[in-house]
Amino acid sequence: MKRIARRLVLVLALPALLFAGWWLASANSTDVFWPPLRTILKTFPDVWTAERLRDDVLPSLWRLTAGYALAAVAGVALGTVIGSYRRVRAVCEPVLEFLRAIPPPVLIPVIMLFAGIGDTMKVTVIASGCVWPILLNTVEGVRAVDPVMLETARTYGISGPSRLRHLVLRSASPQIFAGLRQALSIGIILMVISEMFAASNGIGFTVVQFQRSFAVPDMWTGIIVLGLLGCLLSVVFQLVERRVLAWYHGLRAAARRSP
Repeated sequence: MKRIARRLVLVLALPALLFAGWWLASANSTDVFWPPLRTILKTFPDVWTAERLRDDVLPSLWRLTAGYALAAVAGVALGTVIGSYRRVRAVCEPVLEFLRAIPPPVLIPVIMLFAGIGDTMKVTVIASGCVWPILLNTVEGVRAVDPVMLETARTYGISGPSRLRHLVLRSASPQIFAGLRQALSIGIILMVISEMFAASNGIGFTVVQFQRSFAVPDMWTGIIVLGLLGCLLSVVFQLVERRVLAWYHGLRAAARRSP
């Protein structure tokens, strides 16, 4: 119990300190664009009602989930193939480096030409940015699989889907999850950017509408919602990661305890 309490204090200490610093720094502010935090918090419940959460937050979450899932499937599948075969990697690497260097927001006007301004465009933009950290980490994870273990599996006749599932993907899973974690933050950024370009709902659209109508406290509440959403998704991701990679964390803990 003491360990949980100590961990909770460590997790909440910095956010509480930053919150207090923001409160004190903005307490006497008369700047229209930098309102006091107490004004923003007072405005929050009036702006983010249950209806607005349903009309703006849920569509954003759906787009993020769809684009992120699409990127995860494509990144892991392609990364496994590229990482497993040297010739495929040699052919694909120059093209991957070229495409990876293109910022996804630049592609939004191009994607709009083919996919329109609906949800398909936004999901495609999110997927196009999220796929790269997942793909590259999967490639490196598959390449790093112990050759002795691969040879042992071959000796015992373990091949095909069994070898892929129980050896290759399992060995590469820590690095795959590292890519998934990086992709999550990228996905949130691209979700907001895509909704700022062309949308009729969503958190990014709402923040821009507040900015255009000079509803500055309302705009700040939207930024806070994005921060809270990012924290919530990060906590959920950590819970899933710890469950899936329980064996890996157990090995690391055992290695630290060993003399």
